[in-house]
Order: sequence, then C-alpha cells, then structure tokens
Amino acid sequence: MAAAHRASTVNSGPRLLFSTAPFFRQPLRQAFRAIADAGFDAVEVMVTQDPATQEPDRLTPLAAEFGLQVVALHAPFLLVTRRVWGTDPVTKIDRAVHLAREVGASLVVVHPPYRWQAAYRRWIAERLRHVAGETGVDVAVENMFPLRLPGAASMRFHAERTSDDGQGTPHLVLDTSHAAVSGVDIRQALARDRDRIRHVHLSNNAGRGWDSHLPVGRDGVLPVEGFLGDLTDGYRGTVSLELDLRPWLEDPRALRDLLLEQREYCVRHLEPRGRRRGAQHGG
Repeated sequence: MAAAHRASTVNSGPRLLFSTAPFFRQPLRQAFRAIADAGFDAVEVMVTQDPATQEPDRLTPLAAEFGLQVVALHAPFLLVTRRVWGTDPVTKIDRAVHLAREVGASLVVVHPPYRWQAAYRRWIAERLRHVAGETGVDVAVENMFPLRLPGAASMRFHAERTSDDGQGTPHLVLDTSHAAVSGVDIRQALARDRDRIRHVHLSNNAGRGWDSHLPVGRDGVLPVEGFLGDLTDGYRGTVSLELDLRPWLEDPRALRDLLLEQREYCVRHLEPRGRRRGAQHGG
C-alpha cells in the first residue's frame, strides 16, 4: 500500500473517492489493493455479485486491511447486477441503506425509475425525503441518459426529465459522463442544482454519444478542470472517480500509474483557489 502519499482528502474541500465499479468483474480485494496502492484512502463500493460487497462482516475488515474508508455505496441498479438483492428497487435501497449503516457509509447512490416503474416513482416522490432522517444515510439519485433499445422509442429516466420530476429527490448524484451523453453542460448543472448535489461521479467523455467514462486530464469534451474549480467554491459533498479501466486492468503497473495520475490531477484541481494562487506565488 502507498500510505506515505495518501492525499485523497482535500482540506476544507470535497472528499475524493475512487469507485470500485470498474472492477465489478474482479474480487473486491483486488480492487481495494489497486485503489490503495495509488494513494486513495476512501472508496465508493458498488454492490455486485461478490459477497464482499454485500456483507458488512466481510466489507469492513477488508477495507480496514487496505486502510480504506467506505464513504458511499452504489446500490445494485446496473443491468449486470439486476438480480442482486432481488429485482424490486425499493428492496435494493433498503438493503443498501442497512449495509451503509453497518459499514459507516453516509451515502447510497441509486438510479432513477424507468417509465414503467410506477411504484418506485411513487416511493421516490413520497418516501425518499424521509430516509435520511430515519436512518442517517442519504439516498441520492443519479442522472442518467436516454436509453434507446432496438424497436423501442427513446426512454428517459427520472433525473433527466423536467424540473417537476425532481420533486422528492433532495439529494442528487451528478455523473459527468452521463451528462455529456444527454447534452447537459456540467458546469451549468452544478450551478443549478448545487444545493441538492451530494455526490459526483467524475470522468471525461469522448463526445460520441455513448457513456465512455474516460480518465480526466486527458482527451475528452468536458470542461473538467473548470468543473473541479467550481467545486472548490463551497461544495462539501464527495467526488468519486468512476472510470472505464478496461485498457489498463491487465497491466498492474500501467493501472497504478494511471490511478496515481488521476488522483494527483484531482487533488491539484480541487485545491481551494485562494490556496492554489498563494502556492503559485510562493505565498
């Protein structure tokens, strides 16, 4: 592990995490090792078929072994995890909130309902706002993008509809790559919903109409540097790097170099602006 250069927490600014989502086909231990070796001290854990992501008596000691704090959980809402904890979205949220309480995480990330999930939509409108008060865990709804299926009309998700559809969602997750696919300006979205954005899934996007989750500080169409600068202006939520790591997963050294680069880039640009200017001028 790389404890000597842990720096994922920026003083008085956003907390930087790394998401285990890119490692969903690998054991959680392998993900934690790679994340810790790159100097991160906090993670967002995606609940998958791996029991270590589902059971607190496995997750807590594993995180402690690698010196990592589980700050957020991503409930199993992906297609690849659609049968984890059953298929009912409210049941998935209940179990994720319970797990979060057991492991000390303060946030659960969920997906918005599909058009046909009327019961889940009612639950969001009527019950979601009460969860934090009852459990101490915030449930934040992630922005998605139009899903186009062969032979079906374009389907929009809850967080991408009109402002009226945002009722009942006191906490939001802004996924920058999803925003790019939807044609949403991430800096404008942050300014508009700053009071409700609790968590950011950070990556760049190739601008080709698909959810690419590119590394930051490299090629891409999103104004990531300016966006991170905006976050230093009073944002106190969490920022989780959620990247497509497939080109690097088979090469441990290249993966470590990439994760180090990504951490250092984010720490540098999440530095409060006043402090950054002082350092540049020797103050």
